[in-house]
Amino acid sequence: MNVLVVDDNPTNVMLIREILRKAGYNGIQTAASAREMYNVLGMEGPLGPLKVPDIDLILLDMMMPEIDGLEACRTIQQYSELRDIPIIIVTAIGDSHMLAEALDAGAVDYVTKPINRIELLARIRLALRLKREKDWHKERDRHIREELRLAAKVQTSVLTEPFHDDHITIDALYQPSEELAGDLYAWFPLGQGRYGIIIIDMMGHGVSSALLCMFIASVLRDAVMQIEQPDLVLKRLNTKFHQLHMNGNLMLYYMTALYVVVDTNKQCIQYANAGHPPGIVMMEDGHMIALESTGYPVGMFPELEVETHEVPCKSRARMALYTDGLMEAAGDTVETAMKRMAQLLKQESSFQSKAWNEMFHPSSDIDSKDDKCLIWVDVH
Repeated sequence: MNVLVVDDNPTNVMLIREILRKAGYNGIQTAASAREMYNVLGMEGPLGPLKVPDIDLILLDMMMPEIDGLEACRTIQQYSELRDIPIIIVTAIGDSHMLAEALDAGAVDYVTKPINRIELLARIRLALRLKREKDWHKERDRHIREELRLAAKVQTSVLTEPFHDDHITIDALYQPSEELAGDLYAWFPLGQGRYGIIIIDMMGHGVSSALLCMFIASVLRDAVMQIEQPDLVLKRLNTKFHQLHMNGNLMLYYMTALYVVVDTNKQCIQYANAGHPPGIVMMEDGHMIALESTGYPVGMFPELEVETHEVPCKSRARMALYTDGLMEAAGDTVETAMKRMAQLLKQESSFQSKAWNEMFHPSSDIDSKDDKCLIWVDVH
């Protein structure tokens, strides 16, 4: 265990070293001033580059020339690499306000002079125990973050790649609010000029929503490829959702979904909307059609009531499907958001424009609380 003793009085340093040596602490370093301590800790100026020192505890004298213990504490706290090293203030001052100021400055404890051996060792043991616990939690958090990063990569891998052929072009923009997200999108060439496109928004975000999304992704392809009618696809997903046997949970899980089938041979668009924000279709003449909700969200009830609607598409068309996170960024109300979405769909020939990018990364939306997703479809 490595302890750094900082005191300008050689007698105090010798006394503390002897107490620590007899208690079995062998890794003892000393510094006669705050600046010397900075050198031991590897501090190269304010907030400069730093190699984490092999120091487990600092015993820091309160009253030192040039730079006192309080100022030294505050300086150390500016370095993220040093903040977790416990600092015990050693002081002859019994002023409670001064001691409180030392604790506010970053010290974890204090001992008063003349030094009581039993008290000093007890406070050192306590500080080191707290440090071990903090180090354990940091390592556990690091491991969890690493697992989440890996899970996010797995989740991203199931998202469909951009698609293009003579009839249709499909692509997406996606910005999760957290490492793991609750949005999912996919598209599938169904043969004979038909293309299935689905966008899903799981309630909430984070680990639970991401796991449910992954489950839905695992059964989605079979449902889409085996069933033609959009409402029946969503009903199949609802059945699979309820097979998870989550009845014992206090929280109700569900997801909104919009499934669209573009049929270029029959020149129509079929869709079923289970409580999802309405997608927008812009025809070649500029006419706008909203793909409004046609039923309840998936998973809310054992039996899903949702209908398939059809709109003609006899010429070129452009379509935008999105989640409510993007709608919230587009406007304060559903009406203003829909108006803004329709305006962008009409004005922008590509979803990779500055206007769409600002929607995903607005300057006032530093901490977005919801995932944002946009599917852009061009029917040639």
